[in-house]
Amino acid sequence: MRVAIIGGGIAGLAAAQALGQARPDLEIVVLEGSDRIGGKLLLGSVGGITVDLGAESILARRPEGTDLIDAVGLSDRLVHPATTSAGIWTHGAVRPMPPTVMGIPSDLDALEKSGIIADRPQSLSIPRPPTDVAVADFIAERVGSDIVDRLVEPLLGGVYAGHASALSLDAAAPQIAALGDDLLAGATRARAAAVESGPVFAGLVGGIGRLPEAVAAASGAEIRTNATVREMTRTDDGWKLVVGPTTAVEVIDVDAVIVAAPAPAASRLLSDAAPEAAFALAAIECASMAVVTFAMPGSAFPKAPEGSGFLVPPVDGKSIKAVTYSSNKWEWVGKESGEETVVLRCSIGRAKETALLQRDDAGLIDLALADLREAVGLTGDPIDAVVTRWGGGLPQYTVGHLDRVATIDAGIAAVPGLEVCGAAYRGVGIPAVIASAQGAAERLLVDFGKMGL
Repeated sequence: MRVAIIGGGIAGLAAAQALGQARPDLEIVVLEGSDRIGGKLLLGSVGGITVDLGAESILARRPEGTDLIDAVGLSDRLVHPATTSAGIWTHGAVRPMPPTVMGIPSDLDALEKSGIIADRPQSLSIPRPPTDVAVADFIAERVGSDIVDRLVEPLLGGVYAGHASALSLDAAAPQIAALGDDLLAGATRARAAAVESGPVFAGLVGGIGRLPEAVAAASGAEIRTNATVREMTRTDDGWKLVVGPTTAVEVIDVDAVIVAAPAPAASRLLSDAAPEAAFALAAIECASMAVVTFAMPGSAFPKAPEGSGFLVPPVDGKSIKAVTYSSNKWEWVGKESGEETVVLRCSIGRAKETALLQRDDAGLIDLALADLREAVGLTGDPIDAVVTRWGGGLPQYTVGHLDRVATIDAGIAAVPGLEVCGAAYRGVGIPAVIASAQGAAERLLVDFGKMGL
């Protein structure tokens, strides 16, 4: 039995690991179109310090990420942030961010003290509508647009690179929907429960970018890079894949396929085998963003950076949307950088902000430095700076997203020996993507069992 997995990001690799662990007899090949595996998990160097240039943490309160880390032998490297306190840069200052549930404040006294919101919010108890709505519409009606603009928008911008006016409440912010009719009261209750749930986030010493290689090794799969799948066709007893450049096409025959590619590529590949699923996938928009990682001399800061960083509301019209002080957030980065150097990263780009990201690397570095100088009084020049671009890297869970996913699920289920997984479906975080991959592997194994294979 031969299984092809199209896409070598963490979704494809996790699917390979799940299949390999359950059925060591399977011949598994992972086909990745780029020259490396890992997708949005990427290690690199800035100022001679190895850091994450892509995703840098996982949600620790979902078990899939930490369980996989344990399964591939990296549990001894699992760490939690040294600090989780963060700020919001708004109204001319970086202000302490009060406790929230996805931006819904759970401590109104702390919110009032922060100066982020002009007036203390009042909560209207309104039953949620029977159909999906935009996050902004749902929240503004209940607690006011200031909460949307100054708290919810910057958080959603960090997770999805999207806008609350377009993102789906059910798909992108189910935590908010779960707060009940009275959002402020629900957030207060949720905060009390969360205190006992342990750390929110986790990472790996040396970077979460270590995870892909470890998962690939544990899977036992054949890993092929620079192996773009151009076509996939259903045959009488499996699938025919056309792989590689047009000048050196290779045909691979397999018994089953898991498509772990981003939505646009998945839509193209599935257009013949599962047209309704392909059409629904084509409707999922993707946003681009960039991360500018700096090694700065500590002397460039008028005072030592505090906390893990700060978020920036789009309503304030700045170029950056978030800053992470990696040297503060991760003890291992602080040890690598030493007392004289500060490693930090700036995120730039939300959905529809194409003009901003069309600037060259030097232009993005200048934009980030200009905002840092205004926000925290930064002076001088960086020791080093690295720009990492993620073109079309973040699927947008717009209103009606879960209906689109249901259509995809139905279309794929009708085709034996075919599964899909990845960030386009039920969560963009690493644990959610791993869960998607493991679910695809489990369903494929069930199909094999039914066929007596």
